[in-house]
Amino acid sequence: MRHVQPLYHRLHWYLGSLEERTRIRPHKTKTPPKSPSRLKISGLYNRWWYYSIELLPNIVTRGIYANDLPMLPRIMLRRCKLEGISCLDLGSMEGLIPVLMCRGGAKEVLATDAVDFCIDKMEAVKHYYNVNFDFKIVGSMYGLSDKLDGRSFDLINCSGLLYHVFSPLMVLAGLRPLLKRNGLIIVSTHIVLEDGFFMEFNNSGKMESEANTFWYMSIGLLDYLLRYLKLAPVDCVYYPYGKRFGYASVVCRATDMILPTEDDKWMRQSARSSWEYNGVSNWELARHQPVSEIEVERQTNRHLYRDDIKCLDLLRAVKESEPIISAKSESESHVLRLAHVK
Repeated sequence: MRHVQPLYHRLHWYLGSLEERTRIRPHKTKTPPKSPSRLKISGLYNRWWYYSIELLPNIVTRGIYANDLPMLPRIMLRRCKLEGISCLDLGSMEGLIPVLMCRGGAKEVLATDAVDFCIDKMEAVKHYYNVNFDFKIVGSMYGLSDKLDGRSFDLINCSGLLYHVFSPLMVLAGLRPLLKRNGLIIVSTHIVLEDGFFMEFNNSGKMESEANTFWYMSIGLLDYLLRYLKLAPVDCVYYPYGKRFGYASVVCRATDMILPTEDDKWMRQSARSSWEYNGVSNWELARHQPVSEIEVERQTNRHLYRDDIKCLDLLRAVKESEPIISAKSESESHVLRLAHVK
């Protein structure tokens, strides 16, 4: 039976095919409507929206998610201390996460997306929320350290992305050098709740019909790839779709060394001698990044950490922790309110 998930990135992809979407130009709104009556009849308000966003008091756009569906990357973001830091958000849509980064005190926020079809909505959200952040169109999510000119970020949010690309490892490898040493990255993606190191392909739409979803990654493989790329998992939450599938959000700390288990000689050899490992990811840039002082409030139990390396065991964390089934409040959901700070 085809897996049916509760609208977690089952987007019906925006407004049609990819070709049609990339031809869409921003809705021309010089000044967002100031009055509730004008906003309600405006093209801005009545367009398709990914997030449910309150633009004026009690006037909320209609997003694609149920209001009680938890937004795991947002929950993890609330555990990170954002004051005075630099942030990067990938696949920003109308900018919910960048708004929260700004309101959390970040000094610099860069939002990105593959195309610009949300840019006018994002500008309106920035206006109504009185925040300012930069936006860059990056096209495909490969080679981001080159596309973003080798910049430095204390915190990167890479959420809802890895299952939409042909090669999740290539995306992570291209992104990794942008993270400051000791910085934090939030990685959130579809997972398979089983032992093993594999990705399951969405052939024939067996897991979901959305045309740009390719991979569900086993939690063991996600754990391994993060440690392989010098990222130490420190906290994790997940949302189950059923017995086999789910969605996980992981906070990782950037380290200077890979994190193999005691018996794993292959990871050491590969990181030392693989031309893919040393060629795809700009480790020279990573080594010369400044050191971040960003702090995170870890909430995962200490007993779920590994004995041989100082990081969380994601498989144990998913198997032994209570899943998040619903949002406790709108501030943990895909709804953004004018009063929300986190």
